[in-house]
Amino acid sequence: MAAIQMKITGYTNKKFSKAYTGDPYKVMINPDSIKWKRNIEYNQQQSPGSSSASQKYKSTPSDELSFDIVIDCTGVVDVKRVDMAKEIGDLEKIIFKYNGKIHRPNYVKIQWGKNMTFKSVLKSMDTSYTLFRPDGSPLRAKLSLSFGQYIAPSEVEKKDKTESPDMSHMVDVVQGDTLPGLCDRIWNDDSYYIQVAEYNDLNKFRHLIGGNRLVFPPIIQPTS
Repeated sequence: MAAIQMKITGYTNKKFSKAYTGDPYKVMINPDSIKWKRNIEYNQQQSPGSSSASQKYKSTPSDELSFDIVIDCTGVVDVKRVDMAKEIGDLEKIIFKYNGKIHRPNYVKIQWGKNMTFKSVLKSMDTSYTLFRPDGSPLRAKLSLSFGQYIAPSEVEKKDKTESPDMSHMVDVVQGDTLPGLCDRIWNDDSYYIQVAEYNDLNKFRHLIGGNRLVFPPIIQPTS
């Protein structure tokens, strides 16, 4: 059974429904390995009197996919693919070059086998030429590629919880609740309790009365 080649396809829209003009790029030699990187970011917050900082969730950045591919134009791998400039150019058109119709490089889908599909944009492309003809023209190249996962803004909104500082929340107070505690529960940040107290005309907010209803107004966090 012939090996399934990795396929790299360019798209001109965020939904990955309009393919870029031309055929997808099929790698000549499948990667030996692939690195799929996932991160979670936290803020370091230390409460007064505590001996160490706690990890406050900040965000989950998009995944990253990186791998190396080899383009071999000696004719050993494929007798029909011996033009290095064309190979590099075809790949660059799909993943790297500026597309004037969409005013940016293409969106990129990477597919390999039945189980791996990665919708992304190119982050970096490093090319190392490793074999040359006597006249100096390259015969073999190693490309190190890194892609960042792309999720359309509409999909991000669906995935994100509505518990954010730019939305209003109605909260029924339970006996024992505190305003900083409620802020931390809703926004994962207890520092907004003064704004919430002022909005609800609360003079005493350290001990809330059970059964009351409070409005937690939209609060936009400043960007750093």
